[in-house]
Amino acid sequence: MSEILLNPMHSPGIQDELAWFCVRSQPKHEHVAAGNLRKRLEIQVFNPRIRFKRPSSRGPTWVTESMFPSYLFARFKWKSDLESVKHTFGVAGVVHFGGFWPVLGEEVITELQTLVGDEEIRIVQPSIAVGQEVDISNGPFAGFHGIVTRVMPAKDRVAVLLDFLGRQTTVEVMMAGITKQGLGYQL
Repeated sequence: MSEILLNPMHSPGIQDELAWFCVRSQPKHEHVAAGNLRKRLEIQVFNPRIRFKRPSSRGPTWVTESMFPSYLFARFKWKSDLESVKHTFGVAGVVHFGGFWPVLGEEVITELQTLVGDEEIRIVQPSIAVGQEVDISNGPFAGFHGIVTRVMPAKDRVAVLLDFLGRQTTVEVMMAGITKQGLGYQL
């Protein structure tokens, strides 16, 4: 990814042109800041998010979080729009370093938009593959070690080959109930 950094204060032409800036939101309010910038100021906003399954007491649930917690990107004219952007509900500020206001190149935003798509959401699937060694962490086979023989994403299950009662047996288990061997975290 390439990045172009300019300083609008020292580049008079950039002050009046549309440019992409990194906006800091209030904690966990990226979506609020993005919505307010879009609706109230009619500014182009890019708020990339990720969607993934997280274990919970009721089983795995899908959650959506910001790809860059507390940050989003907005395209606006630095000279005329900066104060309005900074005082938008949900916005904590616009990223700057003293008098230096970094501008992101259009290619950086385009590359990120390609990655997440029109919905601004990238779905992160568990990284489990056939042949991978796993530990079963819950259910009737908890504590067993095995090798994944088949991944069934539609059912959120995997088939695992186990040594059970002196012979090899294939069992189906929930993907959330297995741990990659040696890594210590659940999928």
